[in-house]
Amino acid sequence: MAQPLRILLLIPHLGGGGAEQVTTLLARGLSREKYELHLGLITQPDAGAAQLPPWVVIHPLGATRVRAAAFKLLRLVRRLRPGVILSGIAHVNFLVLLLRPFFPRGTRVLVRQNATVSAALAFGGLPSFTGLLYRLLYRRADRIICQSRAMAEDLASQLDIGSDLISVLPNPVDLEGIRAVQSDSEQWAGPGPHLLAVGRLAPEKGFDLLLRALAGVRQNFPQADLFIAGAGPEEAALKAQCRSLGLEAAVRFAGRVDCPYVFFPGATLFVLSSRHEGMPNALLEAAAAGLPIVALPASGGVVDLLRGRPGAWLAHEVSADALSASLHAALVALRPGQRFHHQFSSRREPAIPQSVALPPSNLERAKVEG
Repeated sequence: MAQPLRILLLIPHLGGGGAEQVTTLLARGLSREKYELHLGLITQPDAGAAQLPPWVVIHPLGATRVRAAAFKLLRLVRRLRPGVILSGIAHVNFLVLLLRPFFPRGTRVLVRQNATVSAALAFGGLPSFTGLLYRLLYRRADRIICQSRAMAEDLASQLDIGSDLISVLPNPVDLEGIRAVQSDSEQWAGPGPHLLAVGRLAPEKGFDLLLRALAGVRQNFPQADLFIAGAGPEEAALKAQCRSLGLEAAVRFAGRVDCPYVFFPGATLFVLSSRHEGMPNALLEAAAAGLPIVALPASGGVVDLLRGRPGAWLAHEVSADALSASLHAALVALRPGQRFHHQFSSRREPAIPQSVALPPSNLERAKVEG
């Protein structure tokens, strides 16, 4: 009988954003018979309390930050000698690809790109040398995984990388978890309509646009309220904006929420207000739950996913006015508690070659069904 392929998954820590959730789902979903799974946590000092199967071996490296983990990561790779390394977020990708020449011969390296490269570089907030790192290091990967065809085409164009190095694999979604969780009805008070948004409180997520849009919506729907699940550096500024717009009683900031699914049953609709995105997990999860969706055109992937779909309202541009207009159109059209059977599929081309491929499981299929 063939030995299981040893795979090392790498993320900064457990319990973080979308990249960490994707990697955790992958660790839970891959076959223990086919794969020997290891999970490296770059900045986490202990194994934590993640809901992972006992056969996933966790390696907490405890580095102060990702770029300080080079020697610890190299020691781990040399000790484990994995057949495949899958890195799940850009700054970890850079470190892994920088160290690749020192890995044991035959180690395959897959990197998952979690943002649209051109938008991330243009938006600002990243070190000035980030574009150079992308161009120099991403060529060292055996395969670059993007969540949408639009993201893949952007990456190929921006970095002048051949499409044969890129695969399109949309993020996995925990359908069973979404459908099994019970509603937390206490979070929704008043008649509504109730708007739900999920994401890090950072400029690229566009929550400032959403607050301005909500102020406009409440002129016609005065009982409309908003629940924001997420934490981040913009929290104080967003709360100040709420006060200036007179929205203190209409907006609740819940902080980081491990399981936003509990808010889906009581929500009227889900809002994606991001200025730029790759393919956000929260959007896919809301679609899986059948929630009506209002979104800004945050990326080509988001546009391709939602355009022309029943129960999805896509704004014509990234602005507060366009978001307000789409929210108003959705709220006029929707019936209380209305849900939709979203079924989104995406072709996975080019396929990962067998030398680096992981056979598809229920968590790897490029489909979201609700």
